[in-house]
Amino acid sequence: MLLAIDVGNTNTVLGLFALDGPDDDRLIASWRIKTDARTTADEMVLTFRGLLAGHAEVTGIALCSTVPAVLREMRVMLERYYADIPTVIVEPGTKTGVPVLTDNPKEVGADRIVNTIAAHHLYGGPCIVVDFGTSTNLDVVSAKGEFLGGALAPGIEISLDALANRAAALRKVELIRPRAAIGKNTVEALQSGALYGFAGQVDGLVDRIAEELGGVSAVVATGGLAPIVVPESRTITVHEPDLTLIGLDLVYRKNQ
Repeated sequence: MLLAIDVGNTNTVLGLFALDGPDDDRLIASWRIKTDARTTADEMVLTFRGLLAGHAEVTGIALCSTVPAVLREMRVMLERYYADIPTVIVEPGTKTGVPVLTDNPKEVGADRIVNTIAAHHLYGGPCIVVDFGTSTNLDVVSAKGEFLGGALAPGIEISLDALANRAAALRKVELIRPRAAIGKNTVEALQSGALYGFAGQVDGLVDRIAEELGGVSAVVATGGLAPIVVPESRTITVHEPDLTLIGLDLVYRKNQ
């Protein structure tokens, strides 16, 4: 079994893949846990072993991280508890097969490269990946599978948290669809602004990027907050919640 680990700023997502069988039947199970930069290697292994209990033995590990402190502890955990298991960490120098056509390729997050691999593998190109996480990332993939760049915007939860902290009369609300775009109370007004506002933001950016590219084959949504926005977006064509895990699986196989 391959254990794929995607460490994000807010959540860490784990996936367990069969190392044989067809592509569409390889993901056996997945979990989402909170990311805590203070977690130690010993605490991590206890969590992982608890989640993996009852599953077949892990024989390979693929990892990407956007949190340096967690990545450091992950390396300690892998060296201490999984030293005999083949491991691929996606970082500068790792073989991914993705040309990064930006001014400074080393500053591009590993998760964005992994998403590029998975999106091009599944949907071809040119395409756009919209990753709804701590930030909202739009990653642009060429017809050849190159990472062309993209756009970054504050994430939905970060924006609502900032608004609640800076405006005395406003508060955090549940992110659900309001009765109408015209909010009749403070809660519905905040929900309308968040939900329809972020959907409109994504649609506007996708329109501009697609115009520069001359069209796209797919607009792929992923990330923990994607299910909230996808139904309200007119440009997103497919929702793939396991996109980053699929990309890690592909990188692992490429490096074996």
